Amino acid sequence: MLTLKNVEVIYDDVILVLKGLSLHVPKGKIVALLGSNGAGKSTTLKAISGLLEAEDGEVTDGAIELDGERIDRLSPEDVVRRGIFQVMEGRRVFEDLTVDENLVMGGYTRRDRAGLRRDHDLCFDYFPRLKERRKKLAGYLSGGEQQMVAIGRALMARPRLILLDEPSLGLAPLLVSEIFRIISRINAEEGTTFLVVEQNARVALAVAHHGYVMEGGRIVLDGEPEKLVQNEDVKEFYLGGGAGGERRSFKNLKSYRRRKRWIS
Repeated sequence: MLTLKNVEVIYDDVILVLKGLSLHVPKGKIVALLGSNGAGKSTTLKAISGLLEAEDGEVTDGAIELDGERIDRLSPEDVVRRGIFQVMEGRRVFEDLTVDENLVMGGYTRRDRAGLRRDHDLCFDYFPRLKERRKKLAGYLSGGEQQMVAIGRALMARPRLILLDEPSLGLAPLLVSEIFRIISRINAEEGTTFLVVEQNARVALAVAHHGYVMEGGRIVLDGEPEKLVQNEDVKEFYLGGGAGGERRSFKNLKSYRRRKRWIS
């Protein structure tokens, strides 16, 4: 469905952030993109959604394709119309609008009123507590409730692919579990594809079908979640369960081999 082929991103014409990044997001799957702060995860999502230009960033090499067609030169609104919606880090709800109004804003590119009503009700099915707070200003909601609004707003666009940037950020563990349970349910029931950027590797890999690990603007490991969870380097760096003392950086791994399918 979505393919990044050797993508290079530069900010301000001088700062190289993504250095030949390649990954694949299959239709109807949840893919986790893991990495520490500064690895390039959020930049990857912005390259896909077309938001780089707002931060003086640019895809300078490689290609981003949706169903075989390049989208890396499209405007953000055109990317949304193609079926991709990004939920930003920090939730970014419209604080002075009500929950209802935030959800309505998510469907601004749509003209099918019956479908909008159906999806509006669907959001309250997935997030019952939002129905109780539908007339409250989003700025007065808790962090977990705002994350629900942000995901619900994305659903109102009827996306094929949702890009989720750090959905667990600042949330209590019980709320994190609830958010990821709902993500898994939306994937199963609606067939919505997810690319989830997370530092909380354990919770992300629990719902993902495939995982990638980023370090220094590159993919250094990928595989099925079960294999990544058992990988000693993943345990040491992200799960706190590695054998031995000092933590190591993935950039020093000697076993990494780029898959042939990543090379265009």
